[in-house]
Amino acid sequence: MTEKLQKFINDSFVARWAALILIALMMFFAYMFVDMLSPLKELLDTTLGWNSSTFGTYAASEYFLNVFCFFLIFAGIILDKMGIRFTGILSASLMVIGACIKFYAMSEWFVGTGLEAWLGSWWVALPASAKLSCFGFMIFGCGCEMAGTTVSKAIAKWFKGKEMAMAMGLEMSIARLGVFAAMWLAPMVSDSFNQSVSAPVAFGAILLMIGLIFYSVFVVMDSKLDKQLEAAGEVAEETSEEEFKFSDLGKIFTSKMFWLVALLCVLYYSAIFPFQRYAPDFLNKTLDIANGAQLFSCFPILAMVLTPFLGAFIDRKGKAASMLMIGSLIMIACHLSFAFLLPVFPSKALAVAIIAILGVSFSLVPAALWPSVPKIIDERILGSAYCVIFWIQNWGLLLVPVIIGKVLDATGGYTMPMIIFSSFGVLALFFGLWLKREDKKKGYGLELPNIKK
Repeated sequence: MTEKLQKFINDSFVARWAALILIALMMFFAYMFVDMLSPLKELLDTTLGWNSSTFGTYAASEYFLNVFCFFLIFAGIILDKMGIRFTGILSASLMVIGACIKFYAMSEWFVGTGLEAWLGSWWVALPASAKLSCFGFMIFGCGCEMAGTTVSKAIAKWFKGKEMAMAMGLEMSIARLGVFAAMWLAPMVSDSFNQSVSAPVAFGAILLMIGLIFYSVFVVMDSKLDKQLEAAGEVAEETSEEEFKFSDLGKIFTSKMFWLVALLCVLYYSAIFPFQRYAPDFLNKTLDIANGAQLFSCFPILAMVLTPFLGAFIDRKGKAASMLMIGSLIMIACHLSFAFLLPVFPSKALAVAIIAILGVSFSLVPAALWPSVPKIIDERILGSAYCVIFWIQNWGLLLVPVIIGKVLDATGGYTMPMIIFSSFGVLALFFGLWLKREDKKKGYGLELPNIKK
């Protein structure tokens, strides 16, 4: 009886959740590295001469190769052709390589070299350290975004017919804890090494190496699962007989539901991640404090706690499309509060309250968004679908930090940037309403539970 109930390794509660923890920790270290310099924006200005426009260019560089060289599109093809094991190791390795380049660019070893002289000889508005840091961040960004799609497909594989939304929610929660860790640890590591901006980057690079080791352990577990699938006469992902074809991409681009999800995604995340980069500086200036990063660190905490529960709710009760709309509404209210309410009442308590409420939004939308994709896209091209969504999302993540940096240099204040962020929320709400309407007409099941009884 037990044999029938538990044929595969992912039928074991302990095994599938252990696999989730391994891949989630890799993403935790990745998210931590992304925001490692966010709390040090003022220090970057005083030590390396990075102004707001430079910082915006640096923040945008993470997505440059993904967008303009179509790396994420190729990443999706690699993922669907080569599988989650190869793609995961490749993405983790790219993150480590990019992090090491970025560390070198910000270290004393780079100062005075011929490379620094050459990089400083053109586009002089951007310091040489920023140029090489951007290059490293581009490579890291290729690995990070590829890892995000790989993890989504891995969870869809290991939790198919099980607690998929809860698992995706927990993975996102663990990953977001990296933001909290970065906001606290980056200044602490910097202070421990005499206000160094390279020490936190080195610390993050070491953690990414550990993440690569963790994913390697998951690879061993996933290989065992595929062997069990083959022995049972089922098609394993890594040996699928139904080959991916380039023409399959047409099925993605011609899907109205796909475009509604993708556009909602780019609009929503363009108001979250770019804001995250500037939030410590915004709080420092608005509240006239020096610990804005620590204050903002509470942002991912409520999201981290709520997301798995919201995922579990979607698994059992559904209502994913409705959650997308509610999350967009909350985001609009929060950014408008940052723009107009907090400057009039500059209170730490009020700032924490708004940040925490924004965290609720950041729980609702991702918990509902990512588990909805397998309902509208065929499993065989799911990796490509996730990658195309990430590619479209990356357009916003690339352009918005640059725009915000230039607006800041032009206006000297954060009112207009917050209005820009809130306008993205208004558009996201519109697409959320449209998505729910289409789901009701066509019956994709976005409002239905994931767990089938």
